[in-house]
Amino acid sequence: AKLGVIASMQPSHAIGDLFFAPARLGEARLKEAYAWRDLWDSGAHMAAGTDAPVEKGDPLIEFYAATYRHDLKGYAGADWGLDETLTRPQALAMLTKGSAYAVFRDKDLGDLAPGKAADISVFSADLMTAPFAEIPTAHAVMTIVGGRIVYDARGK
Repeated sequence: AKLGVIASMQPSHAIGDLFFAPARLGEARLKEAYAWRDLWDSGAHMAAGTDAPVEKGDPLIEFYAATYRHDLKGYAGADWGLDETLTRPQALAMLTKGSAYAVFRDKDLGDLAPGKAADISVFSADLMTAPFAEIPTAHAVMTIVGGRIVYDARGK
């Protein structure tokens, strides 16, 4: 935060690296890795993305990883830094407002507010309340781009 750096985070790296990072980084460096909570608490600007094609490219997995920090089968190592997870509102902000800030568009993108442009995805699960296991298995039921519904699976 003091440096004004924007931290570009891809939360799925933490669950993708779960099985090899401890041995490669060692205990001391692992405590500093994937430090989303510490960065958030410092006031640093954080933007999140999917890092496709390195990772799957699914924002639901990114949200899941940022808030739960377990692999997709529900496993997390004993020293995997579960205290570094973000709350659901924080993770959503990192994926939306934070990313808009990182591309210098936060005045007109990043959250739902009058006068701001918005592309909206509606999912089959409420990401703010669903059990963690349901987040990565949710699917889009509607997509709105520029105020127009471009995908609607509700009637299918």
